[in-house]
Amino acid sequence: MKSIADYLFETNAVRVSDPEKPFWYASGTLGQFYVNTHFLLESEQKANELLAMIEEAASADRTDFLTTILPFVKKQYETSESYKAVIDLIVSKAKELDFDVISGGERRDYFFSLMPAYLLGKPHLSIFKDGKTYYSENVEEKAVEAAAGDLSGKVSLHIADLITEASSYTNAWIPSIRGTGAVINDTIAVIDRLQGGQANLMKEGVNMYTFAKIELSLFDEGVKKGILTMAQRDMVAHFMENPIDYMKVFLTAHPTFIDEQIALGGKPMQRADMAISRGYVPGRS
Repeated sequence: MKSIADYLFETNAVRVSDPEKPFWYASGTLGQFYVNTHFLLESEQKANELLAMIEEAASADRTDFLTTILPFVKKQYETSESYKAVIDLIVSKAKELDFDVISGGERRDYFFSLMPAYLLGKPHLSIFKDGKTYYSENVEEKAVEAAAGDLSGKVSLHIADLITEASSYTNAWIPSIRGTGAVINDTIAVIDRLQGGQANLMKEGVNMYTFAKIELSLFDEGVKKGILTMAQRDMVAHFMENPIDYMKVFLTAHPTFIDEQIALGGKPMQRADMAISRGYVPGRS
């Protein structure tokens, strides 16, 4: 039987670079891996299809938002082994909790909040980036915009793709849920990035449940399964211990890397220039 780690690596939801070709991050730093939980839908291509559908539906009549995307996620649940596996994990955990409504936030939460609501026959609260919320008593029917106090006495279970620092929760999801009159005691996410999210949620009185953690043991499992090489694992270990030191050691061992990236133009050049300006490149300023 496959584990969540199998699906994370198979779908590139967790993708590790070649040790000689690290990834650029938006901060102008180099790193060894990306986490794209929504790829568990089946693949990057399928995930991008659903993201585009979500963006289009969110900019249209939101009373039809869930009914627009539900057929797509239902089909994925029926045909994608990875997606069915993770949704079933979420549903199993949700059955242990006490709640009335499932909530999800724009955009990637919807990948994982809608199907559990459908399978469990629960209402769904859709939270959008502009702060507006829409309540669906039945996810197969039209939603209504939720006003202050409309969900008084209800308990919401928020389902998300991943949790980093939980800033989306504290800045948007929790205030929006409470703004409808509902309370939130628990949240389920597929991945915990182990960057303080659980502690921040505890301050809000919210319990967190996840199925995978971005820690070295995950990458050790990838080595055991033959998915990753020891060289990849060791580079990840160095990066996780000290990201800036990892970057400086890599660039010292690869003195032509930055100039090669600048020569490529576009984003590689922008990231390389940012790295230089922030003092991450030995001997360059």
